[in-house]
Amino acid sequence: MSEAIEINSIVEGEVLRIKPFGAIVLLPDNRQGLVHISHISSKYVQNITDYVNVGDAVTVKVLSIEAETGKISLSMKDAEPPKPVERPAYEPDFSRGGFSGQPASFEDKFKDWLKSANERQAGLNKRNKRR
Repeated sequence: MSEAIEINSIVEGEVLRIKPFGAIVLLPDNRQGLVHISHISSKYVQNITDYVNVGDAVTVKVLSIEAETGKISLSMKDAEPPKPVERPAYEPDFSRGGFSGQPASFEDKFKDWLKSANERQAGLNKRNKRR
């Protein structure tokens, strides 16, 4: 079974060599591509062997294929599925009648902000009168 190596395709490969600047990956059609160190992970990568080793099977996305030289640029981080966004749970707000499971409305947030701003301003005015 041969997978087509096209730009933006996601393919499986095997790490052949590790260099200080990236990992050389053997692709299904026996061509080789480079995963630059900046495309190993979404996190900062200081040592590539913390993420991959020679012989590891990896999933990569084909970023580019140079027509003249045939060089293939790959990315492991772009081949990862997007991570779900974690939403914070809403806290009970007993000043508004308990937990409704919904965030406060804009008007409620604005009233809270205005109240705290007025309290801060009153405190500043009080300190200025002491001087």
